[in-house]
Amino acid sequence: MAKVEVVMPQMGESITTGTITKWHKGPGDTIELDAILLEISTDKVESEIPSPVEGRIVELLYPEGATVDVGRPIAIIEDDANASIDTASAPKEEPVKKADAPAAAAPAQEAHAPVSAAKEAPAEDEGGFRFYTPLVKAMAKDAGIALSELKNIQGSGAGGRVNKADLEAYIANRGSAPRTAAPSHAAPQAAGPAAYTGPVTQPGPRVEIIPMDNMRKAIAKNMVISKQTSPHVNSIDEIDMTNLVKQRNKIKDEFKKREGINLTFSHFVMYAIVQALKDHPLVNASIEGDNIVVKKDINLGCAVAVPGNGLVVPVLKNAQDLNLTGLARKLDELANKARNKKLTMDDLSGGTYTFTNNGSFGTLIATPVILQPQIGIFCTGVIKKRVMVMDDDSMAVRQMMYGTHTYDHRLVDGELGSKFLASVKHYLETMDISKIL
Repeated sequence: MAKVEVVMPQMGESITTGTITKWHKGPGDTIELDAILLEISTDKVESEIPSPVEGRIVELLYPEGATVDVGRPIAIIEDDANASIDTASAPKEEPVKKADAPAAAAPAQEAHAPVSAAKEAPAEDEGGFRFYTPLVKAMAKDAGIALSELKNIQGSGAGGRVNKADLEAYIANRGSAPRTAAPSHAAPQAAGPAAYTGPVTQPGPRVEIIPMDNMRKAIAKNMVISKQTSPHVNSIDEIDMTNLVKQRNKIKDEFKKREGINLTFSHFVMYAIVQALKDHPLVNASIEGDNIVVKKDINLGCAVAVPGNGLVVPVLKNAQDLNLTGLARKLDELANKARNKKLTMDDLSGGTYTFTNNGSFGTLIATPVILQPQIGIFCTGVIKKRVMVMDDDSMAVRQMMYGTHTYDHRLVDGELGSKFLASVKHYLETMDISKIL
């Protein structure tokens, strides 16, 4: 009979924190081995975390919404499900003081008390240092509240600690008071969308304020960084998908029966992109300083919408070795993992080029943002019937689709960008499905 500490797992080499988005169990509940204990979110992935043991929950050390350092205990489980639970005797979190670690190294937890009765960090230590959670500090920075002003706020937390509610109330009452500029040493790129210092909108009967979740914050930050890093250029062409539509209609039922997967136009576009990358390897590259790094393996990312959670971009590794059926199988596997929050960091890393299909939402044309450090992304629009003038000057109703190649102009000039787009168009318009299954 022993108490087991569950720690915040590391979801990748560069990941140092995770945010608890949902607890599936509470103190006193029993849990089976490998049953889902909680869900966590990082800036790259959302995951369900299973219990490492069978037993009974003694204590949850952090509430939902708390951001916790990797390796820190987040829950305690008694491995004997029949043992009596004394939550008062469970280990508590030690307060963080200035003498022990700088504020930046403190566990990044939300400004609420843990679910258990864990000790709060003191509002002020012997040296006059007042502790603020990273959430409170981030909110203060976004609102233009300097540390000197923050110190004057009366906190309602333990020992006078300022929590999220205290700061929200202060900001609401602060009204249109002048905002303090952000510290000069703060890099705009690192700050991402939070660097915006415009007026703060206050909630009201006709205004709803929705806090961003971790995934939306990460997407916002990455989009800003990408635009700051790469001069984006878009080459757009129309692609005649008529022959592919006819071929797909003939084989889609048989394919579904054999593979258990719907054969979609995304699979054809992905196959064409891979062939075009083989023809133009410089597009399958990245920039590191003054060096061009050309990747021999084609690791094709595919944007997958996750309902209520934005999007993720799982990566089909070594796509150059896969036929159409192999691409369809791998994409189906990754899409299911994304929807069920089972993606690993390996599933989301190592991409060399990305495909996104806005046509599935009925969009005609879109110009996407490059996923760093890649130098290109291909976007398809909806397939629509249009009257086209053919080579012999006759008119015909054709199934047409717009394709956009967005590329980093630091490396890809208009000639290469347009030739790559022409290659994708060629492969789609001349594809014989029977030869690539």
